[in-house]
Amino acid sequence: MIHLEHVNLIVRKADLPEMLRFYQAAFPHWHIRDQGAADWYGKPRQWLHFGDDYQYLAISDNGEGENRDLTGHQVGLAHFAYVTNNLDAIVTRLTAAGFEIAKDGAVHPHRKNIYFIDPAGFEVEFVEYASDIISERNSTV
Repeated sequence: MIHLEHVNLIVRKADLPEMLRFYQAAFPHWHIRDQGAADWYGKPRQWLHFGDDYQYLAISDNGEGENRDLTGHQVGLAHFAYVTNNLDAIVTRLTAAGFEIAKDGAVHPHRKNIYFIDPAGFEVEFVEYASDIISERNSTV
C-alpha cells in the first residue's frame, strides 16, 4: 500500500505562526510532531511538522516571493484536499478562527466541498462524500 505521508510547504517568515493557527483550527486532533531550526543552502529557517501519527504538513519559513496567482495559469500547485466526515465542523472552526471561505464547491449529489486559502496562499479543499461508491464520488454529474 502507498499513501501520502506529508506535504512540504515553504512560507515567508511571518506566515509560520498563522499557518499553524489555520491548520490547528482545521485539524484540532493534530499536534506539533517536531520542530527546529536548519540551514537550507546557506539560509537559516525554522521548520515544524504538524500532523498525527500517519500524516503531517512540513512547514518551513524564510521563503522568498509570493505564492502563485490561483486565478492565473502559472505552473505550480493548484490545491490540495482533505476528506472529512464533517465538513460543517471544519467550516465552523475555520470561520470562528477568522478565516474566510474562498469559494464553494460545485453542487453534487454525492459530495460537498469547500475551499479556503491558508495564510501562505495555498488553496486547501475540504470534501465530504455522501457515498462509498467510488464511481458516484468521482462522477461529474
